[in-house]
Amino acid sequence: MPEIFRFYGYSFFFYSREHEPLHVHVEGAEGRAKYELVGGDFMLKEAYNIKRNDLKRIKEVIDENKDIIIRHWHNYFGKEAEDD
Repeated sequence: MPEIFRFYGYSFFFYSREHEPLHVHVEGAEGRAKYELVGGDFMLKEAYNIKRNDLKRIKEVIDENKDIIIRHWHNYFGKEAEDD
């Protein structure tokens, strides 16, 4: 499972056999979440056992690093990066 980066004790990654739509998984000692790219923004699709404040921080990290996440996805799965 390719890890994109780590922040605040959470790993941001996707699985090597992923599916569309583009999304990112987040896991830490406390739980996990999944954010899906919808219309140019990542939206929370599911969360388990992550505090609301941590979800807010995670979303900020995803928003600040959106281009890195998208580029990582496209590079890994062999697609050309799309212009936003």
